[in-house]
Amino acid sequence: MSNSVHEQFKGAKVLITGATGFTGRVLTHKLAAAGAEIQAIARPSSDLGDLSGLPIRWFRGEVFDPATVSAAAEGAAYIFHLAAAFREEKGTDEGYRRVHLHSTQLLAEAVKGRADFKRFVHASTVGVHGHIPGDGKADENSPFSPGDGYQRTKLEGEQWLAEFASASGIPYTIIRPTPIFGPGDQRLLKFFKMANSGWLLMLGKGKGIYHLIHVDDLTEIFLLAAVSDKALSQVFIAANDEPISIIDMGRVIAQTLGKEMRVIRLPIWPFFLAADLCKAVCTPLGLQPPIYRRRVAFYTKDRKFNIAKLNTVLGYRLRHSNESGLRETALWYREQDWLNRS
Repeated sequence: MSNSVHEQFKGAKVLITGATGFTGRVLTHKLAAAGAEIQAIARPSSDLGDLSGLPIRWFRGEVFDPATVSAAAEGAAYIFHLAAAFREEKGTDEGYRRVHLHSTQLLAEAVKGRADFKRFVHASTVGVHGHIPGDGKADENSPFSPGDGYQRTKLEGEQWLAEFASASGIPYTIIRPTPIFGPGDQRLLKFFKMANSGWLLMLGKGKGIYHLIHVDDLTEIFLLAAVSDKALSQVFIAANDEPISIIDMGRVIAQTLGKEMRVIRLPIWPFFLAADLCKAVCTPLGLQPPIYRRRVAFYTKDRKFNIAKLNTVLGYRLRHSNESGLRETALWYREQDWLNRS
């Protein structure tokens, strides 16, 4: 992306939610380097880590707390709403709703009627479309079919924002990312560790088509969406140009790390059964099951998305291919010794 986009944030007051998360940290560093005046909401328990030395005004509290949101949003010209509830099997719809819907309502209400407010960039998820059947690719107009409370409340949040913003005149853009990866990510770390071991476990007979987005590309998309007139009142799927199979992901990672990879295929039904048993035992005790259906289903659902709108309307061109991003991430993990962490 042209530096001219980053330069537009120099001296601008920006509010970031989810700044201490994986994507939020990358975005916050970019905005700090651009000279933005950053305000951020973080839970009291959040580890600021490498953000602690940056010139950020922190508001410690919950993103769904009215007083915290009101104070943090004061004077902000841009809002990047990246906060998301931690997705876990024991999570409840109401817990997700507080973070995904109620926080969005508070933020939008805080900037309603302000002539100096420039853009509300809202991070949703492609999960609102659910499973993508057949060989086609979903786009921004594909039917909604959220499969769990996390996805349902993400959909509630973006739909409420679109309706409220249209009625009140708030400038907004919604971004639906596919699964995010890159140096520093921990969500896919277990998969990289598996590939590094030389063995790749595949459940069932499917290909396991996965669609990724590199965190560097995603944060650039957020920044461009905040300043582009073409992004006003629009929704964009943020994904790489093509999906990749789980096996091909493993092979790229293994080759990068100098390993030979063998694929082991096992029937999937015993793992679904184990997931159901773990849920039955753990849920009444308030425990996070060690295995659950969503993780098992990772191997069964093909995810393919059409990013034509990202290219033609927003005018974004990806920096990272699947292979280059996976190689970069694998080498970063090795350099940081993350592949050997327990």
